Amino acid sequence: MRESLLTWRRHRYLKWAVVVAALSVLLYASQSATGAQPPNGGTWQGYVLGTLGALLIVWLSFLGVRKRRYNSTSGTVQGWTSAHIYLGTILLLVATLHCAAQFGMNVHTLAYVLMCLVVFSGFFGLYAYMHLPRRVASNSTELTRAQWLEEMTSLDKRIRDMAARCEAILQAMALSALELTSLGGSLRRQLSARDYSRVVLPSEEGGEGKPVSNRDQVVMIDTLSRRIPNAQRQSEAEVLNELLALFGRRQFVLSTLRRDIRLKGLMKIWLFVHIPMTVALLTALSVHILSVFIYW
Repeated sequence: MRESLLTWRRHRYLKWAVVVAALSVLLYASQSATGAQPPNGGTWQGYVLGTLGALLIVWLSFLGVRKRRYNSTSGTVQGWTSAHIYLGTILLLVATLHCAAQFGMNVHTLAYVLMCLVVFSGFFGLYAYMHLPRRVASNSTELTRAQWLEEMTSLDKRIRDMAARCEAILQAMALSALELTSLGGSLRRQLSARDYSRVVLPSEEGGEGKPVSNRDQVVMIDTLSRRIPNAQRQSEAEVLNELLALFGRRQFVLSTLRRDIRLKGLMKIWLFVHIPMTVALLTALSVHILSVFIYW
């Protein structure tokens, strides 16, 4: 059984994090014991906590580098990641104690806010890593995205062939439903998994009408369902039934692909926040440290 990142080596880094948290709280509390000045980032305890927080930030940012050093002997990637999770979480406490929860419109608070964004986006990344792969596997039902797309291509070809045997109006509708199918698209569309497919309905004057929503292929499925009982010939009914079955299967395949795109997008989207915010945090941290040494 694969060992979880949270339980790695019997919660080794959870224990480390608890020790760091306890020492940080004791160090912070010692400021009140002296009574010289209220807790803040300018006391020697505040400097120690700030140094610890800065070292944690720099070390945590090296996880991406460690993942790409395949021949490294400095611990396993799983161990690094487990430590990254627990020590990254404790960083929230260390940084808050360092500044004694004193905030303002300055670069110091900016660094704190960026740190929070990095940590909380990491929490989402942990959730995505631990829960979404199972949902992806369950959604795909043992087929890959490439195989689903291959089936889509086959279904579209069969629909075109069957539609060629229908009257011109229905054929035009079926072909427009294929051509106006929406899959993927913008980031918002991918993450929402909403179907923006359309179909062109015939106008009352007999010409080509305007595209309308064909979400989940419902318009085409309803149209075919209504036409089957009114078929004049058995051959016509057979063609309509076959088209109905094909569009029904197409509905299922498209729905599966959209969920797959959404779930895999959710597994990656947090990195578009986590990594740039980490770079911004390192920059703000450098400015924070320099300004402290220059002006304080």
